[in-house]
Amino acid sequence: MLVIKNIEVVYNKVILVLRGVTIEVPDGQIVSLLGSNGAGKSTTLNAISGLIKTELGEIVRGTIEFDGKVLNDLKPEQIARMGIIQVQEGRRLFDHLTTEENLRAGSYIIKDRKKARRDLDMVYSFFPRLNDLRNMVSGYLSGGERQMLVIGRALISNPKVIMLDEPSLGLSPKLVKEIFEIIKMVNEEQKITILVVEQNANVALSISNYGYVMETGRVVLDGPSDRLRENEDIKEFYLGLGQLGERTSYRDVKHYKRRKRWLG
Repeated sequence: MLVIKNIEVVYNKVILVLRGVTIEVPDGQIVSLLGSNGAGKSTTLNAISGLIKTELGEIVRGTIEFDGKVLNDLKPEQIARMGIIQVQEGRRLFDHLTTEENLRAGSYIIKDRKKARRDLDMVYSFFPRLNDLRNMVSGYLSGGERQMLVIGRALISNPKVIMLDEPSLGLSPKLVKEIFEIIKMVNEEQKITILVVEQNANVALSISNYGYVMETGRVVLDGPSDRLRENEDIKEFYLGLGQLGERTSYRDVKHYKRRKRWLG
């Protein structure tokens, strides 16, 4: 469904941020994109959604294709209307609007009002807490409630692909588990394709079918999620465990040392 082919992204005409990134997101699957801060994960999502153009960035090489159509030159609103919806990091909401008003804002591109009503009920079935808070001004919601709301707003916009940027950021382990269980449920019940960017590799790989690992603007590792979870390099750095189960540091990771020598 969604194919990123060898793209390079430059900011301000001079800063090379993504270098030859290739990613495939098959129809109906969950794909995780892992890496530390500054790896290029959010830039990859912004390149797909077209938002990179609002940040003085541009794709200078490669293509992004959705259902066979090249997205490189399309505007963000055109890409959204095709069914690619990005949930940005930071849980951005209209803080002065209520929970339900924020959800209804996500359905502005849906002309069928009856369908919009059904979709609203569908969101409340996934997030009962939002139903309880439907009349509360969203600026007063907790971090977990805000995360539920931004995902719900994406769901109500009739998406084919949802791209989630760091949905676990700043949440308690209990809330993270709950949010990711709902993401998995949405994928299975609504057949929506999901690309999730995460630093929390363990939780992302637990629900995804396939994963990619990024470092300094490159994809350095990819494979089926269950295989990545057993990969020693992933355990040592991204899951923080060495071979004997002890915590390890970034500089001690064998894969990092090998890559550092390779990159010179």
